[in-house]
Amino acid sequence: MIRLDKYLCEVNIGTRSEVKELIRKGRVQVNGVVCQSPDLKIRETDRVCLDQKELVFSEYHYLMFHKPAGVLTAARDKKQPTVMDYFKEYPGRDLNPAGRLDKDTTGLLLITNDGQLSHMLLSPRHHVPKTYETDLAKPITEDMVKSLEEGVDISETEPEPVTAPAKVEVVSPVKILLTITEGRFHQVKRMLLAVGNEVVGLKRLSMGSLTLDPSLPEGEYRKLTEEEIRELLVYKKG
Repeated sequence: MIRLDKYLCEVNIGTRSEVKELIRKGRVQVNGVVCQSPDLKIRETDRVCLDQKELVFSEYHYLMFHKPAGVLTAARDKKQPTVMDYFKEYPGRDLNPAGRLDKDTTGLLLITNDGQLSHMLLSPRHHVPKTYETDLAKPITEDMVKSLEEGVDISETEPEPVTAPAKVEVVSPVKILLTITEGRFHQVKRMLLAVGNEVVGLKRLSMGSLTLDPSLPEGEYRKLTEEEIRELLVYKKG
């Protein structure tokens, strides 16, 4: 069993203080009866409603976050701000970023407590595509594009130094959309350096089936739609 106020937090109704206010105002019903006791114990078989609308408990939370620059992709850090600082008031628990973006990289970041999905999205053997809007220090050439698409040597110390073939879409002489299927350390930056160029701006636009919502401002997040979740969960099936 679980306390009513905690249950409401778990189904993303609001923070603990917000749900207690909803309960106090008589907007919550349990099995058809208005309940004003936050500490009431709820069973799995109980029917809980807010303003007569039944609530459904979900074990997992899936959030799209538009990461700003200057923020670490980490759960916590004593000296620098992290992406999880933006979720301190979120009622879900055990949330973590699925994968990492460099401190100066912006764009799409999935925040979830579905560890199995995170693993499947990040596993090298699943080759999940990730697309980055990449601003360059100097114009891209045909030879550079060809090298990126064939795979480039980014390290002499890695067991497999040559990257998997990438997809390149030239937006302008100094901007490309680069799609990779790996997730090596600083990979996009190292790939451009390997072909004689340099990244001056990097933004992740998509990861697998999930695409950054263009209306979502930097530093903001939203819950994934049912369709977005359904498409992502395909990756859990391997």
